[in-house]
Amino acid sequence: MQTKTALAVAGSVLAVPSTALAATTHDSDTPGREALRASGRLTHDEGSKNRLVRTNLRLARREARLSEDRLPKGYARRMRDDSVSVIRLRNQRLRRSITRLERRASTASAPLQAIAACESGGDPTTNTGNGFYGKYQFTQETWQSVGGTGNPAAASEAEQDRRAAMLYAQAGSSPWPVCGA
Repeated sequence: MQTKTALAVAGSVLAVPSTALAATTHDSDTPGREALRASGRLTHDEGSKNRLVRTNLRLARREARLSEDRLPKGYARRMRDDSVSVIRLRNQRLRRSITRLERRASTASAPLQAIAACESGGDPTTNTGNGFYGKYQFTQETWQSVGGTGNPAAASEAEQDRRAAMLYAQAGSSPWPVCGA
């Protein structure tokens, strides 16, 4: 008798149409929630997909900045055409790539941080009046040789760091004979 009752209850639960199940288990009007289609597959609302796309664009820009690259033209438009699962996978890959690039940058910048501390106390606006400018005490000629324009002390700290990294990659610590030794 108990077996028949259990089977009857289980059968009635299974007989509930999927649209009714979706209405009772998921609120498809709530942003960020998944809804169950009549076919039984999960679908995502536009709000959650838009958030994933925005996150992807933010991560892709950050990765491009770290790798000194640019996003391909039309990247955002193509991203919106992809499925949610593909965007999630790309976001995971971008996060791993960013972590790797940041780790590489931090180990490469350790000598430059020491040079900057020695040269100018780490102050990017330093102008000593002797022809050396900025955080790394660039000469105008050296600054221009790595693509800098204008006065190095007037450039942003990030640009000075980037140009110093370029110079360090080209010539090692020799441009800083006292502080680079």
